Amino acid sequence: MHLPSNAFDKLPAGTVENLLKPENKSKLAVILTYHEISDNLDAKAVISAIQNANGTAVLSTVAGGKLTAIIEDGKVVLTDENGQVNLANSSIFAFD
Repeated sequence: MHLPSNAFDKLPAGTVENLLKPENKSKLAVILTYHEISDNLDAKAVISAIQNANGTAVLSTVAGGKLTAIIEDGKVVLTDENGQVNLANSSIFAFD
């Protein structure tokens, strides 16, 4: 899954530039893989997983984290221990 570029826009000034330094490569990898679902799912599969799990699906990330997925007001909402990421539409899901 690719993070939308606006996710980086919400970070404090200088954060992205700092993460892109060679010495921070491993830190950036952890951040990115924590937000990448380890299963090969497209948007329809995520929605189906939520529906098949009675409204709440737990998805594993590449880094071993867990994201809880629900549908709220017609939108997929992913929650981790740091808060919520609202996904307004399925175009945010971009899987390779």
